[in-house]
Amino acid sequence: MPQEDRTKVLIAGAGPVGLALSIELGLRGIDCIVAERGDGKLRVPRMSSVSARGMEFCRRWGIADQVRYAVWSRTHPCDFVYVSTMVGEELARLKVGSYSDLEGKLDYSPEGAATCPQIYFDPILAEKARSVPPVSVRYGTRLESFEQDETGVRARLMDTETGEELSIAADYLVGCDGAGGRVRRRLGIPLDGLGPIATSVNVFFRSPDFAVMHDKGWARFFRFFDDEGCWAEAIAIDGKELWRLSVFHDPTPDLTGISYLRKLAGCDFPYEIIDVSPWERRDFLARSYRQGRVLIAGDAAHEMSPTAGSGMHTGICESVNLAWKLAALYDGWGGPRLLDSYEAECRPVAGDYVNLSTASFNAIVALPGATAFRNAVAADSSVPRGLSPPAQLKAQFCYEESPICVSDGTPPLQGKARLAPSARPGTRAPHFWIADGRSTLDLFGGGFVLVRFRTPDIDVEPLRTAASTRGVPLAIVDIDQAEAAVIYEKRLVLVRPDGHVAWRGDALPDDAVSLIDHVRGA
Repeated sequence: MPQEDRTKVLIAGAGPVGLALSIELGLRGIDCIVAERGDGKLRVPRMSSVSARGMEFCRRWGIADQVRYAVWSRTHPCDFVYVSTMVGEELARLKVGSYSDLEGKLDYSPEGAATCPQIYFDPILAEKARSVPPVSVRYGTRLESFEQDETGVRARLMDTETGEELSIAADYLVGCDGAGGRVRRRLGIPLDGLGPIATSVNVFFRSPDFAVMHDKGWARFFRFFDDEGCWAEAIAIDGKELWRLSVFHDPTPDLTGISYLRKLAGCDFPYEIIDVSPWERRDFLARSYRQGRVLIAGDAAHEMSPTAGSGMHTGICESVNLAWKLAALYDGWGGPRLLDSYEAECRPVAGDYVNLSTASFNAIVALPGATAFRNAVAADSSVPRGLSPPAQLKAQFCYEESPICVSDGTPPLQGKARLAPSARPGTRAPHFWIADGRSTLDLFGGGFVLVRFRTPDIDVEPLRTAASTRGVPLAIVDIDQAEAAVIYEKRLVLVRPDGHVAWRGDALPDDAVSLIDHVRGA
């Protein structure tokens, strides 16, 4: 008989989404096992940066500086540069600035996005997960099958080195095992979307000379044009000598990678090709995120073009959303509707990002050839900025029509309004530097927080009593800063454990217990 272990949550997959889920669960005292069929050693960088929202979570986990400065220099600019070839003409440049330029100066986030490709990011997350006592990360452990009933899940796993079988009994199983993982497929959840939209090719190579053989200086992205249009981009991986070229579409890929490097450089240069990988760029969204006690997150739930940098971002947000809800159930105050809200909130947001990612990709590959693009930029200097979705979109999205947020009647954010800070229920609570040097975001991440702006005389004891009656953790925080009050708009703002606004108003409702019941999913 195979050995049997017991855990509260079994997580299939130790990529960024699975590791983020384990960290959030572990920090909330929920034991979990992460089963990963690989050995944890990444050889090719799929993801190249961490979004502003992802960095805000890293800040909460105490690893933000470690992630931000893992490889990228404080002084290297993070620009997007549009060129014919590396030694050819610079057609346009979107200036982003360096870490030292941007540090503490963003109005929408205390962190901002960071350059930390997955070959560096995953080990940092894994180290953090292992440091949290309730978390067990098991590499070389493949999920073979699982069954569930109304009381829990029983999974069969295999040690990929010894072939030894292991049975794990868990209350919940979360599939963070990627697009080709077993969890969603075994559940039989269909995919909606456009499907494959391009055949792309990644060339991962080493070349110290690549950064100095031209006059363009350092940048994060170089996008390349030929006579027909924009055909590829090169991303700096370590800020020194590692690079990843992504060819946007080639149905007959050069599996040596040599022709691509010759074309992008515009000359011969010394390099070592580490890996050449053709892959399908996809547009998919799972029709459901849950069946019973089995849930999915990340690439198991959606596949999107990496052009807008939203894939891992979306998955980590899903992990944080799910973790506090599972913890609330274990802590006894989460209501029966709480877990249902995971799909209701996260699936529409993922759908928006799938659409945004495909639209961003289509906009880039639809660009004209080098001469026409140069002329378009000369006529309208904002063209390069329009090709990169603003970072605020990934910091300030909203759970529209959430079943556990209380609408205040304000309309959904549209157009440019989506780029402005907002405390509308469902949004991630806005960042603002408060008097003690912290960000407002540093207040959130444990239980619920009621923020009282400039009106300490408002009696909030009914809400405190209601929360205590239901066992809901609630802290009251007073902020006496006019600028913060303007951003949050209402005098009272109730923020959830994941940092999203649950309710706001200028006075408590007459029935505080009903408000608490609503936001805890009862």
